[in-house]
Amino acid sequence: MLDFSLNEDQKAFVDTAKQFAVQEIMPNAAHYDQTMEYPWPVIEKAHEAGLMNLYIPQEYGGLGLGALESAMVYEQLAYGCSGITTAFAANDLALGPLVIAGNKEQLKEFAEPMTQKPMMAAYCVTEPGAGSDVSAIRTTAKKDGDHYILNGSKMWITNASRAKWHFVLATTDPSLGPKAMCAFVVPADLEGIKPGKKEVNLGQRCSDTRAITFENVKIPSKYLLGKEGEGFKIAMKAFDHSRPMVAALTVGVAQCAMDHAVKYSFDRKAFGKPIALHQGVAFMIADMARDIEATRLLYQKAAWLGDQKQRNSKNAAIAKCMGGDMCVRVTQDAIQIFGGYGYNCEYPVEKLYRDAKIFQIYEGTQQIQRLIISRAVFEEAGLV
Repeated sequence: MLDFSLNEDQKAFVDTAKQFAVQEIMPNAAHYDQTMEYPWPVIEKAHEAGLMNLYIPQEYGGLGLGALESAMVYEQLAYGCSGITTAFAANDLALGPLVIAGNKEQLKEFAEPMTQKPMMAAYCVTEPGAGSDVSAIRTTAKKDGDHYILNGSKMWITNASRAKWHFVLATTDPSLGPKAMCAFVVPADLEGIKPGKKEVNLGQRCSDTRAITFENVKIPSKYLLGKEGEGFKIAMKAFDHSRPMVAALTVGVAQCAMDHAVKYSFDRKAFGKPIALHQGVAFMIADMARDIEATRLLYQKAAWLGDQKQRNSKNAAIAKCMGGDMCVRVTQDAIQIFGGYGYNCEYPVEKLYRDAKIFQIYEGTQQIQRLIISRAVFEEAGLV
């Protein structure tokens, strides 16, 4: 039976996240967007409130939350600001491969300390010439005795200069594609790791996004996750867990935009009555509500399937694809309802619109999600 209900403890935790978003994140959102400062004070408070590193198993000091619970928490946090939320939610993306494939020693060394104090991690897969096509990565890991020598560059890495450790996908032989890929946990203090300049992006501007260069980085073999050749599979499994989370973030952003639009539509009057009572605006708000609720159900199903240990690649892709397009459309319509005020940075919806665009790009573009969905459909029909 498909059941999205939460017990009392889970409900209380989701309510805590909502309260934190309204009281701690939202009042600071404009400041961090404008200054592009890393939101470390908010991150410290989030850690203290137990709202970080949700994926760490209980035996290593974490909450060990399931995907559904985590996604519902992240929806609430993103309501406050997806840029600030991404800064610390990226930890769970990096933790995904570690929890999926890490051994006890690796989890104890890298995951457990994150429960004790605020500590960041980074997921390093994308490269300057390999974004959607993960199989095209060129970062190499050459075996050298009881070490691997890592060389290459990664791009658009969240928490690049803040991370204490990185999940890195590399290849032992670029000519072999996914078959030669290896996954590593790489301590950030190893010699030869060089973060680049902070990127100035359209939205989510307080997120620490940079390139990272690895120059002859000597990685102990004990930091290999799983076995040689399993890296691609590990990274893809992590996406199945994280994509419902991304869809949940889109719902939080879109819900915030809709709430602003609804309130403004009753404050603003035209032709003798609130613009909300004009059919043109009312139908826009109805479409917002419809699409937000549809995406909420999609991410919840995808997350639930993952928690049930069922294959959820197609559902995760559907949720992420729907969420990215929905969020851009809803935030754009919120600006339209605000009119000229919506285009001005003194009002909140222009920021939400800028923040929304990245959801159509990171963790696999909308086009990649459609490839995943279509291939799954063809496979289910027995045509491939």
